[in-house]
Amino acid sequence: MPSSAIARGAKLASLPVGFAGRTALGMGRRLGGAPAEAVLTEVQRRTAEQIFSVLGQLKGGAMKFGQAMSVFEAALPDEIAGPYRETLTKLQDAAPPMPPGTVHRQLATELGEDWRDRLSIDDAPAASASIGQVHRGTWTHEDGREEPVAVKVQYPGAAKALLSDLKQLSRLSRLFAVVAPGLDVKPLLKELQERVAEELDYRLEADAQRTFAAEYADDPDFVVPTVVAGTERVLVSSWMDSEASLAEIISAGTQEDRDRYGLLFAQFLLSGPRRVGLLHADPHPGNFRIIGDGRLGVVDFGAVARLPEGFPPAIGPLLRRAIAGDAEGVSAGLREEGFLRPGVSLQPEVLNAFIAPFFEPATVDEFSFSRGWLRAQVQRVSAPGIEGMGTSLKINLPPEYLLIHRVWLGAIGVLSQLGATAPFRSILDENLPGFSDPD
Repeated sequence: MPSSAIARGAKLASLPVGFAGRTALGMGRRLGGAPAEAVLTEVQRRTAEQIFSVLGQLKGGAMKFGQAMSVFEAALPDEIAGPYRETLTKLQDAAPPMPPGTVHRQLATELGEDWRDRLSIDDAPAASASIGQVHRGTWTHEDGREEPVAVKVQYPGAAKALLSDLKQLSRLSRLFAVVAPGLDVKPLLKELQERVAEELDYRLEADAQRTFAAEYADDPDFVVPTVVAGTERVLVSSWMDSEASLAEIISAGTQEDRDRYGLLFAQFLLSGPRRVGLLHADPHPGNFRIIGDGRLGVVDFGAVARLPEGFPPAIGPLLRRAIAGDAEGVSAGLREEGFLRPGVSLQPEVLNAFIAPFFEPATVDEFSFSRGWLRAQVQRVSAPGIEGMGTSLKINLPPEYLLIHRVWLGAIGVLSQLGATAPFRSILDENLPGFSDPD
């Protein structure tokens, strides 16, 4: 087994050991008379510290999971997330770099031994992610024209690392439940495992990116790089100059920037199914770049939901009925769509009250997202009793809604991190058929 794989396994294996030690320490403090709430907070803090520290050092599935989880940082209690917000933000933009020699070997394997005749690259990566890294380069076309490009090169052995890390992480889900009891990471890990093959094939990503780039070409608000060349493990795209990522706006942006780019972020995600029949399904902030002219650049199309007919037609009418307080209509619609399985009994009024806060941003002309608002929703749905976990456990998530659900929650997480005020209702009006129109 390669030494890197052994090191990854050791880091992941260290998590449950540390958790056991912290639990024992917490029990000792309880026996010594410390308040239960204070002990829990201390165990949560120490667990969060170790989790985020280990994830930040890993590639493969652990890094990808860390990036996916980081968009939900706004839902964590501030006393836990606060000290580690910088670490979480770094997960959205950084990963350990691949040596130049390894990069060159990958390029030779994918593009041919003569790859230098067409491509020159900077050895230092310009950006990195969970399964690959990006280098700035110059592509020479057949007509002699030279074009600045971004060259995404997949880490060797990424497939094995992804599967191995995700399987190990799935066994550690109880640790994440300690940090944030309202966040169930098991469905996220399962979905990441199921989509490994698709995201590892850059040819599929190239096809999706071409589709987006063609539709959004010359768009006044968005920039999608064009595809220059693509193989299974190397993707060459036109270079897109940017000033910052959305992650940097989260950490240091003005309120004006938070509002503007929060609006554009939501518009891009929700307009994709209508305009191209695809939903960009990786909403972490490192994939969204701030262009100097005020537009929002979008990269990384490895995860997409294919929605050739747009969003499922039931979503708009269901959301409209929920806003109108039509509890019976919402309950019937959710049952028809498979969110309530046959035989599951749930009072319509209880169900409507449970989901009400999730559509709150659509009830007003402008809504101000915030970490406090999101934390309140997570605490509410994870609380004991029929209005919390009692209802949550009865709701099923149909397979065709998995990616839509992930993007919806992820987008709300990012908007809450931004603290953005946005006319969310008007975006839904434009992109969700049946939301504003009568049946």
